[in-house]
Amino acid sequence: MLIVGIAGGTGSGKTTVVRKIERAINQTCVLTVAQDNYYRDNRHLPLEERQKINFDHPESIEWSMLADHLERLMKSEPVEMPQYSYITCLRSETTIRVEPARVVILEGILVLSDPRIRNMMHIKVFVDADPDDRLVRVIERDIAERGRDISEVLERYYETVKPSHLQFIEPTKRYADIIIPGGGDNEVAINMVVSTIEKYLAEEIQS
Repeated sequence: MLIVGIAGGTGSGKTTVVRKIERAINQTCVLTVAQDNYYRDNRHLPLEERQKINFDHPESIEWSMLADHLERLMKSEPVEMPQYSYITCLRSETTIRVEPARVVILEGILVLSDPRIRNMMHIKVFVDADPDDRLVRVIERDIAERGRDISEVLERYYETVKPSHLQFIEPTKRYADIIIPGGGDNEVAINMVVSTIEKYLAEEIQS
């Protein structure tokens, strides 16, 4: 099994990159795992406190569960993947059963920050984008998908998102095998990732 890690700042275009990779490769052999589903379950906190959680901090992720699930997938075992809601800031009571695949894409802002997770990856990708472009995407997404108004989005951005990006996310760029500047619009860099995956799949068939 090939594990491809795709990191990058909030709003950098990671999801677009993942979708283009999925379209370029036979989707039946690709499983995408979102880091966001592994945010810690904070149901012991009231909603008001949960909404103040810094989701851009490494401690917000339950890395041990994510590592366990990746290890089980590598052993060809299915896993029950948790689901997370940004509206309630809680894990859903239900999970999604996912089956192993020849290629696993692990996508999330912090996936290159944890050494255990990083060492499982065969290809490490960092999606880079201009900070202003990322901010625009964050505003559009949080208003449309997470029920926040623009003042809430900007307050969160300047209090937690931007500082955490500089402290925890940007430094992980040094671990990347491939950097994709310009986000999801960089077809050349995305094609490099696709070619690497296709080469692996071809070698796997021949072996």
